[in-house]
Amino acid sequence: MITAYIYDNQQLIMKELNIGDTLPVDTVWLDLFKPEDEEREWLAGFSAEEVPDEDDMNEIEASARFYQNKDGLHINSLFPQRVGQEVRAVNVSFNLRSHYLITMREEDVGLIRLLRNYLRLGRLDINTPQQLFIELFTLKVDYLSDLIEDVYTVLDNVGHEVFDNDELDDVFKLITLQEHSNGKIRLSLLDTQRSLRYIQRYYRQKLSDDDMKEIREMLSDIESLMPHSQFIFDKLNFLLDAAMGFTGLQQNKISKIFSVAAVVFLPPTLIASSYGMNFNDMPELHWHYGYPLALGLMLASAAATYWFFKLKRWL
Repeated sequence: MITAYIYDNQQLIMKELNIGDTLPVDTVWLDLFKPEDEEREWLAGFSAEEVPDEDDMNEIEASARFYQNKDGLHINSLFPQRVGQEVRAVNVSFNLRSHYLITMREEDVGLIRLLRNYLRLGRLDINTPQQLFIELFTLKVDYLSDLIEDVYTVLDNVGHEVFDNDELDDVFKLITLQEHSNGKIRLSLLDTQRSLRYIQRYYRQKLSDDDMKEIREMLSDIESLMPHSQFIFDKLNFLLDAAMGFTGLQQNKISKIFSVAAVVFLPPTLIASSYGMNFNDMPELHWHYGYPLALGLMLASAAATYWFFKLKRWL
């Protein structure tokens, strides 16, 4: 699907394009969502290079994610996307040209929907494709900050679960999920940092002073978010170690119960086995009170062993 965003009388108009259509005048943003082969060929008609497909976007090396050619600036960036409790990183391809911005993606990205709504409601004062590009990255950095705060909140609840919950299977799953999410957040932060530094270094001549100021502020925000991401990794490791420790303590308690039970019943077992031997010369076998005496000895030996363990505070 191809969507063009056109400025007309200071208003942004959305228009879906077909393959046979020409690019409207005053287009500031051209968004391709799950483009088909015919749509890629249509875009290649006014591009200097072949339009990459999904495999090309996902397999591109990190060193080749940012470059410039006759079509302008090319950036492949990872955008965070929350799916349920999981955070994923979605590849979005940007081609920043002098008169308009081209975005291409294979998945629906929430931040692009948010930017589209802001533009439709007139909440953003954007006049150039450069401002549009920078605004989208600003939303991305803000969203990454929100995701880090969400992970903090979840980890606080996980900390209580570790100490209060005897069943830790769900806790382990939640810790693993948060570790995966934090990894995706950190990857998106690093990717955004590299993208902005590339623009700052090689594209500054086409940006205004305000644009450069926005980029510097975003880089500063990313620098402040990096320690938080590292702290989350440390906290995750602590919670994982704590959960493992509590699991070990619970297993030790169970083993201790079985060990104590075995020792408590050892003297009664010894007495029972002694009177179970088949010897002729066992005077107790002919006593009238021999059986109650044997039961009393077994109970007394078990009680004495249990009392000894309690006295030593082993129970």
